[in-house]
Amino acid sequence: MLFRDCAGGVVFYANKVLLLKNEKNEWILPKGAIRNGDLTSEVALKRVKIEAGVEAEILSTVGETSYEFFSVTRQIPVNNRITWYIMQANSKDFSVNKELNFKDGGFFPIDKALRMITYSQDKSLVSLSYKKYKELMKEKATSIAI
Repeated sequence: MLFRDCAGGVVFYANKVLLLKNEKNEWILPKGAIRNGDLTSEVALKRVKIEAGVEAEILSTVGETSYEFFSVTRQIPVNNRITWYIMQANSKDFSVNKELNFKDGGFFPIDKALRMITYSQDKSLVSLSYKKYKELMKEKATSIAI
């Protein structure tokens, strides 16, 4: 089995989260493999920019997930371990990268996004991230007011 370390972003803009629709019609979060000793945070930010055209900043880590699949091209099972970051987009603008076979995407209200997301662990991740995001925004507002 091939083990790959990856990084991705749960990107919020106001009370919406960024989702992408891949070539398999799955609603997913932006992520990518870590290569050449890159930092997980750099990979996560880069994948959000490349896949969705979104400029974002990292607010916090949120955890890790993993999943396995059979790689048809490599003819072996692959295990992806993903480190996730909570991010805040600088604007609601996005541009889905069709060259990477993404079909659709955008920022969706949390309740709608949770119904759209294909995989249950991604739903849990978004739900947990949104709670943490709201806490971080509350802390930020409090520190600005002081």
